[in-house]
Amino acid sequence: MSDFIPQYKPWLDSAERDAVVRYLDGGGWLTEFTETKHFADAIASYTGARFCSILSNGSVTLTAALLALGVGAGDEVIVPAYTMIATANAVPLSCGATPVFADVELDTMGIDVDSARAAMTSRTKALMLVSINGRYPRRLDELLSLCRERKVVVVEDAAQSLGSFHQGRHVGRCGRVASFSFSMPKIVTTGQGGALITDDEELFQTIELIRNFGRRQAGIDDHILFGTNFKFTDLQAVIGIEQMKKISIRVELKKRTYRVLRERLIDRPQVRFFETSPETTPWFNDVLVEDPVALTKHLKARGIGARPFYPVVPTQAPYRLSAGRFPVAARLSREGLWLPSFAQLTDGEIDRIVDGIRSFWP
Repeated sequence: MSDFIPQYKPWLDSAERDAVVRYLDGGGWLTEFTETKHFADAIASYTGARFCSILSNGSVTLTAALLALGVGAGDEVIVPAYTMIATANAVPLSCGATPVFADVELDTMGIDVDSARAAMTSRTKALMLVSINGRYPRRLDELLSLCRERKVVVVEDAAQSLGSFHQGRHVGRCGRVASFSFSMPKIVTTGQGGALITDDEELFQTIELIRNFGRRQAGIDDHILFGTNFKFTDLQAVIGIEQMKKISIRVELKKRTYRVLRERLIDRPQVRFFETSPETTPWFNDVLVEDPVALTKHLKARGIGARPFYPVVPTQAPYRLSAGRFPVAARLSREGLWLPSFAQLTDGEIDRIVDGIRSFWP
């Protein structure tokens, strides 16, 4: 059998290896210092933000953002019912605030403005705007207007969106603050890691304090607000800097792969692709099919990895709400499948993926 095609794998080469060796040979102390600052500058420059703070992962970024915005006990935060569970979990971690769920749009997987409006109360402090797979909700402007009208702060969970743009601006620039992730499957990876971008200098300075125990200055134990250890490492930053140098080619490769898969399966109505703007860089090659479990088994037998979509978050043990209250999220969870999605997919591997799917519906 040909080599197994995993659903995802990182892309590292001699550039990262050589950079790490140079850093270690140069006496690097591993903990965060100048390389982390250089990595933050690269993210800020690429996204167009004034400020960027690098944190230990793309989940604690959301908690830090909510803490910095003053979200806490008694407050509610609107969260899409379809997202990675970290989006919701950040809310109670933010000093005991409560996540309130809203349904999503089928064509974008983004939060539905009507459902969000119905979920808002006098206690709503923030809304998590999640750009699933680099896509904003179709009714984005209406959603942002609603939040302005209700004085609800928008926090963007753009974990899956580095490299995606909307009307010429990088995704993550619509809210007060936005979070990105550098976990293994991301287009830029440092193993773990995350970033917060903002144009608000005061908010940025607060985030910088929170991520370092609330200390006025690194190495000086004078704590002026509540914080904890959300810091990064220079060793990871060295890898991230090299990864950022390659982001343009990775963006183009991922766009091409998604486009080719869609074009070559257009005559298979059983496979539904999402409408995707040319400005969007899909993190995963995502499709909807009637029976993703059976298709996954079929592909695995042919040496091809696939992965089902996230479950409906409020049906999970920490929340235990009915999926019937979120019918669109439930359909996405029931029918969604991520195909192999790593940027370095070869033409031969794409051929195998297409042939494998075609053989499921002869």
